[in-house]
Amino acid sequence: MSEWGSFVHAFTKIAADGSPSDDHRRPPLPAKVPPPVDIKTASALHRLRLISLPEAISFPILLVCSVLKRTTSFDGVMVMGMVHGILFTLYVLFWLDAWNRTKWSAKTGALYFVLAVLPFGGFFAERKIRRELDAAVIATRARKEGVVNA
Repeated sequence: MSEWGSFVHAFTKIAADGSPSDDHRRPPLPAKVPPPVDIKTASALHRLRLISLPEAISFPILLVCSVLKRTTSFDGVMVMGMVHGILFTLYVLFWLDAWNRTKWSAKTGALYFVLAVLPFGGFFAERKIRRELDAAVIATRARKEGVVNA
């Protein structure tokens, strides 16, 4: 056997009957197929995802402005406080809309709220929402095309 052939043979799965298996080429099935997503639910998740990043950035900036107010003559707390307050209020409104439309469990809903309160938590919320939305859109398209029976 050539050097290349032994390399390929070492990484080839062998089926029960002794023939090479091509199971390694198939993507793994998700543990849970997401429920179908209508356009209003997808829009609610998209709005929540879009507001989570500015909200995540505004809170640490507000903390820096607070420190600068006490250590220097710079006073940006009033402006930054208002900006953060508006962004946080929008996040909570979009969070409630998304929770209502997606029918999240109390644990998932509370997780997204806690991520809004934590500094830089919005970055994790955005990433998690993006993954959830992508999986739901893919599952919905697959159902429409008849690829999956769910």
